[in-house]
Amino acid sequence: MQHLRLYFGTIFIFVFSSQLCFSQTSSILKGKIIDAQNKSPLGFASVKVFQNQKMITGNVTTESGEFEFKIPAGKYTLETEFVGYKKYTSSEINLTENTLDLGELAISQSDKSLNELVVQGEKSSMELSLDKRVFNVGKDLANAGGSAQDILINIPSVTVDPDGAIKLRGSSNVRILIDGKPSGMVSFKGGAGLRQLQASMIDRVEVITNPSARYEAEGQSGIINIILKKDSKQGFNGSFELIGGVPDNYGFAANLNYRHRKINFFVNYGLAYRWNPYRGETYQEVTAGDTLKILQQDNNGDVSGLDNNIRAGMELYFSEKSILTGSYMYSKAGGIRYTKNIYNDFYNTLSSPLGSITRIQDEIEKEPLSEYVLSYKRSFSRKGQELTGQIRFLDHFENSDQTFNQTAVFPNGAIDTKNTLLQTSINDEYEKQYLFQLDYVQPFSKEGKLEFGARTSLRNMVNDYVVNDVIDGKDVPIEWLNNYFIYDEDISAAYGIVSNKSKKISYQLGLRSEWTSVTTTLQKTNEVNPRKYFNLFPSAHFTYSLDTDNSLQLSYSRRIRRPVYNDLSPFSTLSDSRNFFSGNPNLNPEYSDVFEIGHLKNFEKGSITSSIFYRNSQDLISSIRSVNAQGFSTSLPENLNSEKSYGIDFTSNYKLTKWWKMDLNFNLFHANIDGSNINEQYVAETNSWFARQTSRFTLKNGFDMQLRFNYEAAQKTAQGSRKAIYFFDYSLKKDIMKKKGSINFTVLDIFNTRWMRTISQGPGFYTESNRQFRPRQINLTLSYRLKQ
Repeated sequence: MQHLRLYFGTIFIFVFSSQLCFSQTSSILKGKIIDAQNKSPLGFASVKVFQNQKMITGNVTTESGEFEFKIPAGKYTLETEFVGYKKYTSSEINLTENTLDLGELAISQSDKSLNELVVQGEKSSMELSLDKRVFNVGKDLANAGGSAQDILINIPSVTVDPDGAIKLRGSSNVRILIDGKPSGMVSFKGGAGLRQLQASMIDRVEVITNPSARYEAEGQSGIINIILKKDSKQGFNGSFELIGGVPDNYGFAANLNYRHRKINFFVNYGLAYRWNPYRGETYQEVTAGDTLKILQQDNNGDVSGLDNNIRAGMELYFSEKSILTGSYMYSKAGGIRYTKNIYNDFYNTLSSPLGSITRIQDEIEKEPLSEYVLSYKRSFSRKGQELTGQIRFLDHFENSDQTFNQTAVFPNGAIDTKNTLLQTSINDEYEKQYLFQLDYVQPFSKEGKLEFGARTSLRNMVNDYVVNDVIDGKDVPIEWLNNYFIYDEDISAAYGIVSNKSKKISYQLGLRSEWTSVTTTLQKTNEVNPRKYFNLFPSAHFTYSLDTDNSLQLSYSRRIRRPVYNDLSPFSTLSDSRNFFSGNPNLNPEYSDVFEIGHLKNFEKGSITSSIFYRNSQDLISSIRSVNAQGFSTSLPENLNSEKSYGIDFTSNYKLTKWWKMDLNFNLFHANIDGSNINEQYVAETNSWFARQTSRFTLKNGFDMQLRFNYEAAQKTAQGSRKAIYFFDYSLKKDIMKKKGSINFTVLDIFNTRWMRTISQGPGFYTESNRQFRPRQINLTLSYRLKQ
C-alpha cells in the first residue's frame, strides 16, 4: 500500500503541475488532421504553432488526429507534417475567441518518389493511448531475424518465460490473436507456437489490458493482437530479408504489395531453418516415512526444423468506402527433436546410489496449417458509420511420431532389465474452426456512437493417441494410455456499446453476452463431459481530458478464462518418464473482475502512460504438481479458490536528444493466491516486479545502435517460487544502398543468463529445477526495401 500511496501522490503532483503550466493562457486553438483522400484521421502527426516566424509551441495529434493548444490571443500560423504527406501551412489565424475550432484540416499524400522525399520524422516505435498501446515492430532493431515470440519478449508489460509461456502484467491468462482473430499457431502449443511466424511478416503489436465489450471476453489480463503486414499504396512496393545466425538460424522473407486502381494484392512469405539446443537439471527429495529418495536428473537435447509461411490476398476497392478482402495463409512446420534424460537415484544420501536410467526421445513432427479469410468493410457518408463482416476457416493438423529408448543399470553396472525398454508413440491432432463475425457502428449527435455486433465460433479438435511397448520387434499397445479424445466447442456472442463525449468527459458503456457449449469425449472408454453456460460481461470506460496532453481513464471489465483443448486433454507427455504433464477434463472456467485507472501524458518529445490495476479472479486455473512415493511427478491444471492481485504499470518513450531515444517499462504487482481447496499449504502472498529499458542511439555514417536490459524479479507461486530472470540484448544497424537497405547485427541474451529456475514443494516432496530452453542467439540480417 505504501507503493500505491506514493504512486497516487506522484500522479497528483504531475497532473497539478501540468495544469499550473497552462493556467496563464486564455484561449484554446484546436482542430483535427485528416487524410485528404479517404478522410481518415492522422494520429501522431506533428503540429506546430508559429508567431512572427518563431515557433511558440508544438505537439503531436492524438490517435484520433485531434490537437489542442492553450495560448494567449493573437495572430498565428499553423504548420503540420506527417511522414509520406505534403507539408501543410495555414493562412494567418486571428485568435480572439476563448475557443477557436479550426475543424478538419485535410493534408495530401506526397506525390514525390522515395528518392526525392525528405523525411522530417519517423513513425514512433511505441504509440501510447489510454485504451491500448501499439508497438511498431520494425523500429526495434532487436527484432531483426527473429520470430513472433522474439517480438513479444520486447513488448512493454509482456514477459515471455524461457519455456515460451507468455504473460501480460504477470498473468499467463492472456488472449493471443493474429489480425484480430484466433490462430491455429497457438492452438496446440500455446505461445511457443509463435516461433513458427517470422518477425519480418509482422507490422505491429497491439496490447489491450482492459478490453471493452467489442472484444471477446477470453483473457483475464487482456489481449495481445499481432497485426501482419499489408500496404495499400498505389503501385508496387515491398521488402526482402536474408537471415543468418548462430545457433543455426537461416531464413528468407518477402513482403510484397501491388495496387492498381481498385485492386490491391499483397503477399507475405517467410522461410526459416532453426536449430535450438536446450539443457536443464533437476534435484528432488521425496520423503516416505523414515526413508528419503533423492533424484538428480540431467536433461539436454535439441530441436531443428524448417518453417514455411505464406500469406496472400487481394483487396477489391468498389470505392474507398467499400472494400472486399480475401486472403489465404499456409504454414508448414516440420521438426526433429532429440531429448536425453539421465536419472540418478539415491537412497537417504548421495553416497547410496540405487541406479541410473537413461531415456532418449527421437521425434519427427509435421504441422501444416491453412487459414482462409473473407472480410468486407463499408463506410457510409456519415462520418464514423461503418459496417464490417468477416468469415474465417481454419484447418490445422499435427503429426508426432516418437521413439523412446530407455536403458537402466544398477550401481555395479549390470543391466536392469525391468526398467530397460523400447516404446513408440504416434500422436495425431486435428483442428477445424469456423468463425463468423458482424459489427456495425452508428454515430449519433456530435460525438456519440452506438456499436452492435455478433460472433459465432465453431471448433472441433481431435487427438488420436497411441503408445506401444516394443517387445521382440513387435508393437504391443499399452491399453490404458491409448484413446481417442474429441473436443467440440461452440461459442456464440453478441454485444452492444454506447459511447459519447461531453466537453472534457467521455464514456463508453458496453455489455457482451456469450453462450458456451464445450463437450469432451474419450471415445474408447466412452467418457463424455458436456459443459454449457451463459454469461454476461459488462465493461465501462470513463475518460477525463485535462487538456490535449493529459487524460485520465477509469475502466472496468469482466473476463473469463475457459478451459480449452490443452487444459482438458488427459493424455500425458512421455519424453520424461519421471515428470508427466497432462490436462484435466474436470476443469471449470475462471472468472475475473478487472479494474484500472490510467493516466496519459503527451508531450513534444514523447509520451508517458501509467496505470493502477486490480484483478479479482475466482476458480483460478493453475498447474499443480504432485509426486508419489516412487518419485514420479504429475502436473495438471486445477481450479484454485482465488487470486487477488493489484499493481502499477508505467510505460514511457522519450527523445532525450536528436541521437538518443529511450523507452522504459516498469511493472510492480502484489498477488494473494488461495489454493487451500487443493491443499491447505497452497496459499501464497507475493510481491514481484519487472523492468525493461531500451536505448536507441543514432550514430554517424548511417549507424544505429540499440541496448536493452530485461529484469523479472523472483515470484512466489502456490507451490513454491520462481527465481529472478534477467538478460541483455544488443543490436547494431547500418543503412546501405542509399537507405534502401540495411545490415543488422543482433545478440540476444549477451551473457547467456536467461534461465528458468523454479522451486516447488508439497506433501512429501521438494523439487528444484534449472532449465535453459534457448541459449544466446547471434543474428545477421540483410534487408532491402523497394519503394517503402
